[in-house]
Amino acid sequence: MKYDVVIIGAGSCGSILANELSADPNRSVLLLEAGPDYPDFAHLPDELKYGYDASAEGPIIRTPGGHPITLQTDQHNWQYVARSTSTAPPMPIPRGKVTGGSSAVNFSGFHRGVPEDFDAWASMGNDQWSFDQVLPYYRKIETDVDFHDDYHGTDGPIFVHHAKKEDWHPIQQAFFNACLDAGFPEVEDHNAPYSTGVGPSINNNHNRVRFSTALGYLDPARHRLNLTVRPNCHVQRLAFDGNRATGVVVESGGETFAVDAGQVILSAGAVGTPQILMLSGVGPAEHLRGLGISVILDAPGVGQNLRDHPKVYVTWKARDDYRPQWDRPRSGIALRLTAPGSSMPNDVSVNVSTFVTERANLLDENRASLTDDPTESRLIEMMIPLLLPLSSGELRLNSTDPSDKPYLDYNYLDDPFDRQRMRDGIRLAIQLGSHRDFANILGERIAPSDADLESDEALDNWLMRQATTFSHISCTCKMGPRSDPMAVVDQTGVVYGLENLRIVDASIMPDLVRNAINPTVIMLGQKIADQIK
Repeated sequence: MKYDVVIIGAGSCGSILANELSADPNRSVLLLEAGPDYPDFAHLPDELKYGYDASAEGPIIRTPGGHPITLQTDQHNWQYVARSTSTAPPMPIPRGKVTGGSSAVNFSGFHRGVPEDFDAWASMGNDQWSFDQVLPYYRKIETDVDFHDDYHGTDGPIFVHHAKKEDWHPIQQAFFNACLDAGFPEVEDHNAPYSTGVGPSINNNHNRVRFSTALGYLDPARHRLNLTVRPNCHVQRLAFDGNRATGVVVESGGETFAVDAGQVILSAGAVGTPQILMLSGVGPAEHLRGLGISVILDAPGVGQNLRDHPKVYVTWKARDDYRPQWDRPRSGIALRLTAPGSSMPNDVSVNVSTFVTERANLLDENRASLTDDPTESRLIEMMIPLLLPLSSGELRLNSTDPSDKPYLDYNYLDDPFDRQRMRDGIRLAIQLGSHRDFANILGERIAPSDADLESDEALDNWLMRQATTFSHISCTCKMGPRSDPMAVVDQTGVVYGLENLRIVDASIMPDLVRNAINPTVIMLGQKIADQIK
C-alpha cells in the first residue's frame, strides 16, 4: 500500500489535515486512528456526543481531577497516568482515543489564546505566529453563533456558543456578583482581544452536542474516494531510508503491516507524537541508546518542554438547607485575572462549578474510590488553574514496546512563582466565597483546611499534594528556529534534520496559551494545512 500522504492520528489536527489535503482529488490520503470511528452520527455514543451518559439519572460523579468518572475506564480514553509533583498521588491523564481525538472527549471550552501568547511565540523566533497572523485562522475555524465582527468567524466548521446570563445557575450568579464587588470588570466576550474580568464562558457545544473535529471536519470529507480512514490502527514506528521518512509500520487486529508514504504527518498528540518519534529512533540519543533503540536522529527536544495548566480546587460543603436542582452542566462563567506581582496578563483563572459536584474522598491523600452514596458529598467548588506556568516537565519511554505507555512527569509548581500565584488564586477564591450572595449557599469549607492556610509553607505543601491536570498537555516537540537546540520543528511543522516528515498537533506549541488549548490546536492545524496546500 502506498499513499501520497499518511496522517497518524485523527484528532484535533489530523481530522483537519485529512479534510484539507484530500480536497485535491489527485492526492491520496490515509488517515490512521488508534481508536474507533463513528461515521454514522446516530451511532455516536452519548459520552462523545454530550460528555456524559444522557440516559443516566442524577448528577455526574467526577474524579478528583474533575473528569466524569466513567471516562477513567472508557475505551475512548488512552488512560495515561503521570507524575504530578513529588508528593502528589499518581495522576490520571485523559486523552482522546477516537476520531476527533481529545476534541471528542474534552469539556468543550472554546477560549482562545490571548494576543500576548502569540507575540511571545513570535519573540521566540516563530515570526509566522504573531497574533495578527493567527487571528484569521481563529476566525476561519468557527461559526460564532453570538458575535459577528472582525474578531469572530461566521462560516467555519466548528459552532461556537457564548453562555447566556439568563441560564446561569444561582451559584454562578452569586460568583458573578462576588467578582464585580471585588472590583473585577465585567466582560461580554472572553475571546475579544485583551479582554479580562468575569463573564460568560465559551464552548463548542451545538444543540447540546460536543462539536469535535470529527464532526466538523472529517465527516464532510468522508465521501471522497481519495481519502481512506482506518480506525483501530496502532502505529508502531516510522520507517526511514536514511533520514528520509518513507512510511509507517502499523498493528491492527493482531496483524502488523507496512504502509509506504510520499509524506508522513504525525498528529498523534503531545503524548503519542514524541512516543512514536522515540520508538522510531528520533529523540534524545542517550535515552534511546539506553533502551537499545538505533538512533536515526539525535533530537534532544523530543519529549522535553512538557507543559500543562495545573489546577486545584477550593471546596465547600453545600448548606444542608440549600437544595436547588443539581442538573447537568450548562451555561458557564469564568474569571480571568492577572496575578499580583505578575507581568503576564490573564495568567490565572477562577471558575465555579455549575452544579454540586460529587467527588467523594476529595481530601483522601490516596485518592481512594468514590463513595457508594453520592448524597454524602454535596460539594461546591471553585477551580483555580494557573494559565501560564513557568515550570515544565518531560516525557520519556518506559520501554521499546509500543503498547507500553510512556513516562510522564508534569513537574507541576516547581518554579516558586508558580506556587506564589496559585496561593494568591486560592486566597482570592476563598475571599469570593465569603461574599454575602454565597451566605445561603456555601456551608463549611473543607479544602484547603484552616491548617493548610496557616502559612505559605503549609499552603505550598497542600498545593503540591493536590495539583492536578487541566488536560492541556502540549509543547513536547516545540517549534522554533534552527538555532534553538531544543526546537524539533520549524514554523510549518517540518522536522529538522529529516525529510518527508512533519508534525502538526499540540506538541509543536512552543509554550502554553492562557486558556483551554483546543481552539488553538484546531487553529494551528488549519493554519499549517493551508501552508501545506
